[in-house]
Amino acid sequence: MSASAPLLLAPMEGLLDFVLRDVLTQVGGVDRCVSEFIRITGSLLPDKVFLRYIPELKNGGRTLAGVPVRAQLLGSDPVSMAENAARLAELGPEGIDLNFGCPARTVNRHGGGAALLREPEAIAAVVAAVRRAVPAHLPVSAKMRLGYDDASLARECAQAMEQGGACELVVHARTKADGYRPPAYWEQIPAIRAAVRIPLVANGEIWTVQDALRCRAASGCDALMLGRGIVADPGLALAIRAHDVGRHTIALPWAALLPQLERFWQLVCADLEPGQRAGRLKQWLNLLRRRYPQAQDAFDQVRVMTDQRAISAWVAQAVARAGAAATAGDRAPAAPAA
Repeated sequence: MSASAPLLLAPMEGLLDFVLRDVLTQVGGVDRCVSEFIRITGSLLPDKVFLRYIPELKNGGRTLAGVPVRAQLLGSDPVSMAENAARLAELGPEGIDLNFGCPARTVNRHGGGAALLREPEAIAAVVAAVRRAVPAHLPVSAKMRLGYDDASLARECAQAMEQGGACELVVHARTKADGYRPPAYWEQIPAIRAAVRIPLVANGEIWTVQDALRCRAASGCDALMLGRGIVADPGLALAIRAHDVGRHTIALPWAALLPQLERFWQLVCADLEPGQRAGRLKQWLNLLRRRYPQAQDAFDQVRVMTDQRAISAWVAQAVARAGAAATAGDRAPAAPAA
């Protein structure tokens, strides 16, 4: 396995926003991020909307750790998508990504996201319009599911994206009807790979290194997109990287994660509305419980808190206790030789 096989950070509305992008790319191992989708409904959006979703545009289109961010658009009207893509391109994203996978009812009811997987011709028109509208050097990629109700049009949809000018395709290995229920059907991706010549990236249910290896084997894709798995285990990309170069994988310790948790809370307090702040921390701790037993205790304590000052004090104390424990461990006398 090549150590250069890309690992992408998934776009997840309401979860993997610019705050978590910043924190998770600080941990390391991620090659590229994709933003939460920006919904295009007919009007030409002002720059401030793009910047709200992707504040990294003020940093050369990269997170503070230097990881590029590709901006994702969602919509079904080729003209409006093209006009907004052209406006967005002027702000300097790493590329433009097109969402053909969102399963949300509201989005699908208006013909966006996964709803377009029933209309390959419409997909081709959207991709081609965006490709023509943005500078030739700017990558235009796409993300799809296996289909809407079933996977019968999966190859045709992928071919439509390629024919429209997409340079890369992420496949979330579930249909719209599957939602986010396990499993992900990685074994259906090879048929899509055989139908197109552009690179494919596999996505869905990658929670561990072993999941990543099984996904690669079943899908035939070296490149992976990580979503909830890396939110629950921020060291996942690093662990996959270590395996790829033959090193022993070492889990990211809870004590090492706590400073990133503090950074996350500071960013949340600086950038989100007061009513959103406590909920965002609880949301992340809730997912971290899947990987860290200590996150359960943290979640139980924070769950009942609503006051920002109280939560800030709790976070600072947790980081201080972890630092003190690590220092005490470094100073402990070595065990006598046997």
